[in-house]
Amino acid sequence: MPMTDDNKPLAAYAAAFGFILVMVLAAVFFGDSEIVLPEIAAMAVALWAWREKGWLRQPEKIFIVPSVTATIGFAVNLLDQSFVVKILLVLCLMLVAMRVIRTNLAPALATGFLPVVTNATHYSFLIAIFVTTFALMLGVMLFKLNRGVPREAPVKYQYMLVYLAMHLVWIAITVLAGYPHMAIIPPITVVVYESLQMPMYMRKMALKQTAVLTLSALIGTVLFLALENWFVVATIDLALIYGLLHLFKARIPAAYAFPFLPFVFPTEFVPQLPVGAAIVSVFFFSLVLAYKTYEKKRMAQVPALA
Repeated sequence: MPMTDDNKPLAAYAAAFGFILVMVLAAVFFGDSEIVLPEIAAMAVALWAWREKGWLRQPEKIFIVPSVTATIGFAVNLLDQSFVVKILLVLCLMLVAMRVIRTNLAPALATGFLPVVTNATHYSFLIAIFVTTFALMLGVMLFKLNRGVPREAPVKYQYMLVYLAMHLVWIAITVLAGYPHMAIIPPITVVVYESLQMPMYMRKMALKQTAVLTLSALIGTVLFLALENWFVVATIDLALIYGLLHLFKARIPAAYAFPFLPFVFPTEFVPQLPVGAAIVSVFFFSLVLAYKTYEKKRMAQVPALA
């Protein structure tokens, strides 16, 4: 029976959720938590179910860019340096790599930070990144999910500098406060970068992002601590996040990444994730709102000065 317009979205979600659950099952089968990749969950939904245009423009980069940043993060994590130094190195090297590759593929930032944040030391992490991103790219190409999406789009590199400055300030704050492990929360850093790229950014958006990301972190943490079966936890996570996003009428891919962070986050820090997500979200999205408000006022003054 041919697929109708009514059941296409359902099939797309089924494919994305199925892909995520297979990833979790593989981690259970091999007894290796490093196979669970939170950002891959976000990418699966955004690419296959939502068909996020900004991520579909150049399908080959779905594989290339996250693989490059993950390799950078993995290599840096093997260095005999402090956590903060590693984060700073990865931050700078990733932005340079993205500038050279000429891409704005935000989820690649998360795949770069992840090996440092989770202290990934097994090559299974890189293999999992290569396999999953290649599969996501293949799905996009085979089903032509990027049909009608122009390949080229202006890359506004000035936002990379703003993004860098914001993170340097936050990293300094976390170090001084004695919570360096909260210097980077991968799903949030992706949303921050994408928010800077938005032509319009309002207070309502900042509040919605903060609420959704905090609640998704809470859902993921509570379920992970309450239940032992990873497959059951992942299945309930996906259902609840789907409902959460519909409740808020939002499309925030990172909401699907957060519930999988407890699977790979250092055990002692897992209970702190919801509070950490709230604090980090308030800080960054307040800064983004302030910057975009300033940018809007500055742009409004340009005609007057001309």
